Amino acid sequence: MKKYSLLGLFALFFSFNAVAQTQWKELFNGTDLKGWTKKNGEAEYKIINKTIVGVSQLNTPNTFLCTDETYSDFVLELEVKVDIGLNSGIQIRSLSDLAINNGRVHGYQIEIDPGDRAWSGGIYDEARNGWLYPLSVNYQGQTAFKNGQWNKYHIEAIGSNLKTWINGIPCANVLDTQTAKGFIALQVHQIKREEQNGLTVQWKNIRIATENLKDVIFKGSEEAPEISYLINQLSENEIRKGWRLLWDGKTTAGWRLANYDKFPTVGWAIQDGVLKVLGTKKDTLVKSGDIITDKEFSNFELEMDFKLTKGANSGLKYFVVEDRKKRAGTGLGPEFQILDDKLHPDAKAGVNGNRTTGSLYDLITSENLSEDNQDKRINIVGKWNKLRLAVHDGHVEHWLNNLKMVEYDRHSQIFRNLILKSKYSTYPNFAQAVSGHLLLQDHGDEVHFRSIKIREF
Repeated sequence: MKKYSLLGLFALFFSFNAVAQTQWKELFNGTDLKGWTKKNGEAEYKIINKTIVGVSQLNTPNTFLCTDETYSDFVLELEVKVDIGLNSGIQIRSLSDLAINNGRVHGYQIEIDPGDRAWSGGIYDEARNGWLYPLSVNYQGQTAFKNGQWNKYHIEAIGSNLKTWINGIPCANVLDTQTAKGFIALQVHQIKREEQNGLTVQWKNIRIATENLKDVIFKGSEEAPEISYLINQLSENEIRKGWRLLWDGKTTAGWRLANYDKFPTVGWAIQDGVLKVLGTKKDTLVKSGDIITDKEFSNFELEMDFKLTKGANSGLKYFVVEDRKKRAGTGLGPEFQILDDKLHPDAKAGVNGNRTTGSLYDLITSENLSEDNQDKRINIVGKWNKLRLAVHDGHVEHWLNNLKMVEYDRHSQIFRNLILKSKYSTYPNFAQAVSGHLLLQDHGDEVHFRSIKIREF
């Protein structure tokens, strides 16, 4: 066994300690903005007491102070303080390409939100897809950020997994593969009101680790609930929790035409991992009809992505009970409406918008229950939206892009009264089946589906 002198052991200790310390790199030297470049807006960044201070300014778009260096896998830590009334964020793996929207900064943003909504630590996809992880799905995370004081952010970006903590409290946990590498940036948000002019957001003690990350990640600590944007693929966490793909992304296995034994030969297509309803006007095909799952479901959570084309109409029905005496390709059940609300006339039909996207079709109008407003944050036509349907006994929830849109009890008297005033009033026991099929609707319009997954209780 090799022996060390006391002096040698002392040197060995400090050598190991030095290695541990050099895992971290300071991104801000405390005296100037060397290594940083301002992009997009004209808000001011200044240095006070070894702190970067961003100052809000009227009549300028979002402003970003960006690192000149780009990063892929890393752990980032920094402290943040912001005036109430000013929203801000920390960009990670972000990009600015003159060929894309005139160089507008886009990519993952870790939220700084001192407002009542309390979504600090959530993940917003700046200038691209909107909210990937609002804290509507993590109530504990809403308690993490403290107004009027310094807040410590711990951000992990490793592979497709992005995780955040504030003051040691888990806030966000996303799986997404859009961007693997990009710069880090500090945002001063655009303002529109005079009283917001001159508000500040401050950052200090900004450091990053890019090697030996296993030594600096929050290993074994509590994590926020996971939201996955993996395409037609389950995460390890989802598999452990009992999720399975309801559509394999490649074949028609598990699906068939309603009231029929086989999958339709026209009207639907599988292309590049996408299940498509083909528009009859565009593709001059005969409208095929609705498709259903082979299996019936009772208590479950379902998630899927959908993408609309201009003016399109479709829907997800559940608790569908087959009737082979009826025409193939049709099915009856409560419906999560999927619609181009701006162009399709059905959005203005029904009562008070109860035929718009996210609504319980013809029964309950969708609204943003997570933020208590009417902004449903639907991604525009041509972009993917995430749908979630949760059913437990009589309790049903519709979620759109991780925001709750509808909540009801299908066995309640209130629900029965709604049916009596709807187009379903002539159907006895509507939506009361113990179990039923899931149905994707062919309305003759092109609509895309992918990443259809389910777990049963």
